[in-house]
Amino acid sequence: MNRQHYGLFTVLSLIVGTVIGSGIFFKSDTILVATGGSVGKGILVFCLAAFAIVFGCLSVSELAKRTDRPGGVVAYADVFINRRMSAAFGWFFGLVYYPTLGVVVSWVVGIYACILFGWEGTLERQMAIGVVFLLVCIGYNLVSARFAGLFQRVATVVKLLPLFLIAIAGLLFGDPQAASAPQMAEGVRSLGWLSAIGPIAFAFDGWVVATAISGELKNPRRNLPLALIISPLFILAIYVAYFSGISRLIGPARILELGDAHVNLAAEQLLGAFGAKLLLICVLISVMGTVNGLVIAGIRTPNALAQEKALPFSAKLAGTHPKTGMSIGSGAFFLVLALAWYVAHYLTMKLNILPNSDISEISIVVQYLLYILLYVQVFRLATKGEIRSRFFGWVAPALAIVGSLIILVGGLQNPLAPFYALFCLVFLAGGYLYAGRKETTP
Repeated sequence: MNRQHYGLFTVLSLIVGTVIGSGIFFKSDTILVATGGSVGKGILVFCLAAFAIVFGCLSVSELAKRTDRPGGVVAYADVFINRRMSAAFGWFFGLVYYPTLGVVVSWVVGIYACILFGWEGTLERQMAIGVVFLLVCIGYNLVSARFAGLFQRVATVVKLLPLFLIAIAGLLFGDPQAASAPQMAEGVRSLGWLSAIGPIAFAFDGWVVATAISGELKNPRRNLPLALIISPLFILAIYVAYFSGISRLIGPARILELGDAHVNLAAEQLLGAFGAKLLLICVLISVMGTVNGLVIAGIRTPNALAQEKALPFSAKLAGTHPKTGMSIGSGAFFLVLALAWYVAHYLTMKLNILPNSDISEISIVVQYLLYILLYVQVFRLATKGEIRSRFFGWVAPALAIVGSLIILVGGLQNPLAPFYALFCLVFLAGGYLYAGRKETTP
């Protein structure tokens, strides 16, 4: 799978298109509740929560510059740590992270499709739509990597349009005085404005998918580090501009009063009665783009592991199609995983097994622990003199670790976090031990 399908713009759109989903459209009220209606504090929390992605990307870019091995973070673990840790990374991302997020986000496609077409949004119908779209998405990804890249670029542009529109409209036509904090009940104030870090931080998740296509990038040692540096700063700017714009356009008090419905009000003010429907279409395409990004990464990870013989049946997953350069076996493996996780997701939702949670949160805490291991490797390279810049060798990884700890603190507020961590540990240990077994096999 070494064909160079993708250029800089595609990998930029992969990061931006995967990170920016539907959540940013509906988080303004949550953030304002936490900040007591203060737009200024909300912007500050955006910047604090962005530490994890901004400095994480800057740190990982230093690893990306030093290898063009396919596999992304799995390959970085192999090159800069060891083969057994690489297998542990691969089992975690390939068997848990990508398929669980892909399943939940494709289910969200079903949710928005039901809303858009006025269908009854039963769990079964939503998930059926999600399964169909996931199957289609895996199918066209295996048939044409170029089409998958094109879809990612188009979805990214579409999802940015309403964000830009509201940001610009708020700046030009909004009331600057409306952004002043309203009087709120003391009980709401007592939540503490730093509690807004949680919902914002998770809105930055997903940037790691871009590293999975490193082996298919044109000039990967240049384009991947550039994408990892540019995209997080761009995403932060978009989030802050949108949050500021909608706060000026409607006002914090009105946003707090309406809750999630404030987005529809903004769309109707700008575009009339059809505005809300148009925004919903953009959100639906936005979520589809996020699924596409997760599938792009998800179908490649088993192949990367199989090439290192780090999975059972590696021989069946390691080959690639001579025309498409894609691994049909790896795609089928990801599909089977996704369907298994769909069953788990359905049961947990139907029976309320994970109250106020879902299977996508299983991997959140552990992934940032794994990122810290990579950031430590950047310190190691700086110590050896291979990274001469103090900022990239010391400051960036230190702040990336701080950002990861911020996410960890937020994730640990979930009472199910210890269970999730233990569950992920099983997969990490499985990969680590399996790679060790292969090393000792004559």
